[in-house]
Amino acid sequence: MFTKFQRKGLLTLAVLLVAFMTACGNNNANQSASPSEEASASSEAPASSEALSGTIEIDGSSTVYPIMEAVVEEFGKEQPDVKPAVSTSGTGGGFKRFCNAETAISNASRPIKDEEKAACQEKGIEYNELKIAFDGLSIVVNKDNDFIDHLTIAELAKIFGNEGTAKTWKEVRPEWPDEKILIFSPGADSGTFDYFNEAILDKKGLRTDDAVTLSEDDNTLVQGVAGSKNGIGFFGFAYYEENTDKLKLVPVDGGSGAIAPSAETIKDGTYAPLSRPLFIYVNKKEYERAEVKGFVEYFMNNVPTLSAEVGYIPLPEEQYTAEKAKL
Repeated sequence: MFTKFQRKGLLTLAVLLVAFMTACGNNNANQSASPSEEASASSEAPASSEALSGTIEIDGSSTVYPIMEAVVEEFGKEQPDVKPAVSTSGTGGGFKRFCNAETAISNASRPIKDEEKAACQEKGIEYNELKIAFDGLSIVVNKDNDFIDHLTIAELAKIFGNEGTAKTWKEVRPEWPDEKILIFSPGADSGTFDYFNEAILDKKGLRTDDAVTLSEDDNTLVQGVAGSKNGIGFFGFAYYEENTDKLKLVPVDGGSGAIAPSAETIKDGTYAPLSRPLFIYVNKKEYERAEVKGFVEYFMNNVPTLSAEVGYIPLPEEQYTAEKAKL
């Protein structure tokens, strides 16, 4: 048995041991998170954790608009104080504003032209071109059209072209009805028009008679074709997919047989010559603003999923990596 003094000594020793161990533990904890390491950890925090605010002016292609709209909606859930203002002046109209320093981001359904590059250079606008998805320019007719099964490139040029001769369906193929063709086309500021003009019309331009209705708004073109039994038009594949109950898709024979646009044929390029990439252009100076940088980074990280959700075809993963590296 321990004496009273022995028990007191043991108790004192135990208290000292506990105090010593606690001190060691605190010292180790302090050593495990040095000031430099804490600073490093802080700098690695994700950018999305920072609350951002401000407005971002965006304009351009109505074809790209559904993708941009989807990204804006999702980004707003994380950064409600950032207000992107998105307009649809067409690719050409968007570049006019972009090269005049009126917008931070320009949506485009074609690459920037040399004269547009020169306009940007004149105003000192430097930019990054970012490819974001694939689209298939789609030829559509009225849902009740029961005679068109496909069209060739030559027939499309005959219908739409400035040098075309077909004013009625019968003039396209003799067995078709002797009814006046009504055309619904994007306007001259549209990248979709530019692409069609180059790929189908050999840059000779669209016909200009009273059978032609022009609009920069793809929804207006959808309504025009849907409301006209003898109507025909063209726009991005996503707009067709949104209106399959109103429109009939026309396969196109580009020389290798009639092929309809689909996710597969657009991505692998067999829907030729009407498969095309889509872009956004980002003003480098505007990108230095935290809200623009945060939005563009969010856009590029999420566009593969969101573009597919609204009917477009994502790029291969390695291509997105290359595009993001430009930033």
